[in-house]
Amino acid sequence: MVQVGSTASGSPSQAFELELEKRLLEIGLVEGAQVEILHEGFIGRDPIAVRVDSVCVALRRHEANAVIVASETPEPRVLAGG
Repeated sequence: MVQVGSTASGSPSQAFELELEKRLLEIGLVEGAQVEILHEGFIGRDPIAVRVDSVCVALRRHEANAVIVASETPEPRVLAGG
């Protein structure tokens, strides 16, 4: 895990972004966690089923977009990217 939360500061929804970051950290999306996308929904690819270490969670696409992970490739990716 490289980063969780929005990097945009001073945005009108900054309180929402801070709350989202807190919730993602609470479910285990922390630095060093192993993350695997298990399934994406049929409509708009939402929600996304993700395994975080040994726990499976469902994230909405806007929540997953707040998670940046380091993959086997050298470039970090947004969890819901693509």
